[in-house]
Amino acid sequence: MKKYIVSICLMTLSLGMMAQKIDRSKAPAAGPAPKIQIGAYQLFTLNNGLKVIVVENHKLPTVSYSLQLDIDPIKEGDKAGYTSMAGSLMSAGTETKTKDQISSAVDFIGAQFSTGSDGIYGSCLTKHSETLLNIMNDVLLHPSFPESELEKDRKKAISALASEKTDPNSISSRIGNMVKYGKNHPYGEQQTEESLKNITREDLVGFYNTYFKPNVSYLVIVGDISVDQAKAQAEKYFGSWASADVPKLKFRAPKYPAANEVVFVPVPGAVQSVIDITYPVDLLPATKDALAASVLNNILGGSGFQTRLMQNLREDKAYTYGAYSEIVPDDYIGYFSAAASVRNEVTDSSITQLMYEISRLTTELVDDKTLQIVKNIMTGQFARSLERPQTVARFAKNIERYHLPKDFYETYLERLNAITAEDVKNIASRILLPNNAYITVVGNKEIEKTILPFDKDGKILKFNPDGTVYVEMKPVPAGITAETVVNNYINAIGGADKIGKIRSIEQKGLLDVGMAKLDMNTKIIPNEALKVTMSMNGNPMMIQTWDGTQLKMSQMGQNIEADAAAIQQAKMQCDLLAELHAKDFGVTSVLKGIEVLNGKDAYIIENTDSFGTVSSDYYDVASGMKIKSVSVQKQDDKTVTSETLYTEYKEVEGIKFASRIKTSSAGQSMEVVINEIILNAKMKKKDLVK
Repeated sequence: MKKYIVSICLMTLSLGMMAQKIDRSKAPAAGPAPKIQIGAYQLFTLNNGLKVIVVENHKLPTVSYSLQLDIDPIKEGDKAGYTSMAGSLMSAGTETKTKDQISSAVDFIGAQFSTGSDGIYGSCLTKHSETLLNIMNDVLLHPSFPESELEKDRKKAISALASEKTDPNSISSRIGNMVKYGKNHPYGEQQTEESLKNITREDLVGFYNTYFKPNVSYLVIVGDISVDQAKAQAEKYFGSWASADVPKLKFRAPKYPAANEVVFVPVPGAVQSVIDITYPVDLLPATKDALAASVLNNILGGSGFQTRLMQNLREDKAYTYGAYSEIVPDDYIGYFSAAASVRNEVTDSSITQLMYEISRLTTELVDDKTLQIVKNIMTGQFARSLERPQTVARFAKNIERYHLPKDFYETYLERLNAITAEDVKNIASRILLPNNAYITVVGNKEIEKTILPFDKDGKILKFNPDGTVYVEMKPVPAGITAETVVNNYINAIGGADKIGKIRSIEQKGLLDVGMAKLDMNTKIIPNEALKVTMSMNGNPMMIQTWDGTQLKMSQMGQNIEADAAAIQQAKMQCDLLAELHAKDFGVTSVLKGIEVLNGKDAYIIENTDSFGTVSSDYYDVASGMKIKSVSVQKQDDKTVTSETLYTEYKEVEGIKFASRIKTSSAGQSMEVVINEIILNAKMKKKDLVK
């Protein structure tokens, strides 16, 4: 027993002495970086120049095949979008198989399969690898690019483009790329509805014939397969692929601006501003500078709540839910970005704080604790990435592509650990340019005066969401009011007298939501009752009824509670002259001015309802017809913009009704096409609302 007591005393004394020697005010010095053992890979080249990388991993009975082109960016000009369309349509049919047959064959073996402008990817159970490779071989060597599938893809692309025009983040990305790279650079050119309509099947075939060549490609094989099996498969399914010279393209490198330039995209009624401070950066991947820049970015705003942007703009100032940065290396030209979505009233303050955090990294040394935390995070991320065999394959491809030392990734942690605060400050001084940035802001027109001081010469560049130059609103001629414009519209569609005599109306049509089409039927007894039914194959999917007092809604048989805003909307839909009676519904309307819309002058009336929703209606000055509506709502931490285009009207008994309506909101788009309009048929309120 005494021995145990003595031992415990000695241990206590020893621990006490150690505690006296430890200075807990300082973080312990980092230990030496561990030696990393990267998994083995094999690299060989077929006679046609195709480079094949094989990574064996027998943990699961699966295998993946990734065929990747290594070509220069392509300038698409007035057919912007054709390379991505060519890539997606490679799997839309071959000389012997239709798109459905290809999809069925892939589904039958439970595989994953996709094509793109940069190559082909497939994965499956190892026992089905030969079947999958037969499909890949057929798609790679014999694509047919069916004209019918091109039209479907074109329609989807145009619909997606319309959706992006209402999403502030998509607008910011689009405009940011345009200004920092320039419209004449592949990274900066913009897809438009016109450019998508210009694309022909011959363009797709030309891209495929020119660039899909083995001598500029890598085939990465990962999974439950031996090197000998991989060699045999590569030769069998890709060995006959003919090589050819591929054009090398050169572009003038974009430059950052000589001084800060503010780029503004006005969005009527927006309650938030999307800010992005951005510019091109000359930074190549897999270099010492790229690693130091990654450390720098993780300090500034890369990820996590510990970054300076998050601590400043979110935790301290409460300007935003998130503020982030990117420093992206690239073979041709990289970029820097520091972005946040903030409330309108703090837009200028947020820009100031973003600039402050960017600037101080160029003048101050990062403290040791912050630097070590970031290194620890990056070490963990690197370690986790090694759990995926695809990481080893990516490392192998980079070593081959960039002519890196064979132990480049094995020494990654050593090089990361060796980065000092001075290294971070030096790379910050080269890459962070707080006085040479494009400051892009997507937001309410009212914030323009607050962001003006950030521009080098006080002349803001302004664009529309589609990238066209913004034209300032023209003043309204004397005597023209919101009431005047609405009255002209009512007269243009038939007049209040005719519309007021309608006893009932039924509209039959289709709601096209992209992936599905729903039959749509709307019945209205003006100012009394309303019923809207959407169905698929005769089965009701959504029903809405309004009896003048109560709004009932159901979807897929489930009742949905109607809020006050939905009830108000039903009331207005039931009133065929709702625009004339806006005040009765608690809507305040203001004529803002005249804006050029698709080359034509349009009056803009801004409406604010009793729920705080702001919308703008656009009326063609010449014809008086309503041609567009834009609504902006705050949902949680986001601003949601909806755009509705009235592209066609159908005339029935001297009255014009909108018959083709396209709506885009929150990345989604849909189109309503009214095929039949029946006026004054016998209709009873009880039949509508039962």
